[in-house]
Amino acid sequence: MHNVGNRLCGNSSVEILLTPSMNLTRISVKLSLLVPAFLLSTGGLGLSARQAAAQLYNPIPLDSTEISDTLSKADIPTGVGGFAKDYVINLEAGDQITIDAISEEFDTLVTLMDANGLIVNENDDGPDGSTNSLLFARINESGKYTVRVRSYAGDGEGPFSVKLARLRPI
Repeated sequence: MHNVGNRLCGNSSVEILLTPSMNLTRISVKLSLLVPAFLLSTGGLGLSARQAAAQLYNPIPLDSTEISDTLSKADIPTGVGGFAKDYVINLEAGDQITIDAISEEFDTLVTLMDANGLIVNENDDGPDGSTNSLLFARINESGKYTVRVRSYAGDGEGPFSVKLARLRPI
């Protein structure tokens, strides 16, 4: 990257640390092409970092037992290649659940995470030998959980469905 007067040129990435004490109005004029608008608006609107993050990350409520959706480049970057779609669900201690992630377009990988983002369980390929995922979990603590669907090795996108079932003792 080259610094030419007050402009940055080149194909390199720029990392900018914005703190609440900075004058973001002045910065936004100079960096409007480099910093996404949602980052610039956090200071101008007086939003806290937590409020800004909540605007950026809103997992979809998993209210029904089945959802059909599409995985695309517009979804959450995983950091290991590919993208993910997150769903949030409230589960109770003692629940025994299965989560099915099915796609004809890509090899699914489904992950169940607790409220702290820790992985409870993860599955790539189900027992039927297909590339669809089938996850089993017993819930030890009541709370909000995240179901994440992504493509295995970050390779693929397209339509998929997620099915959640609560298993009951006979």
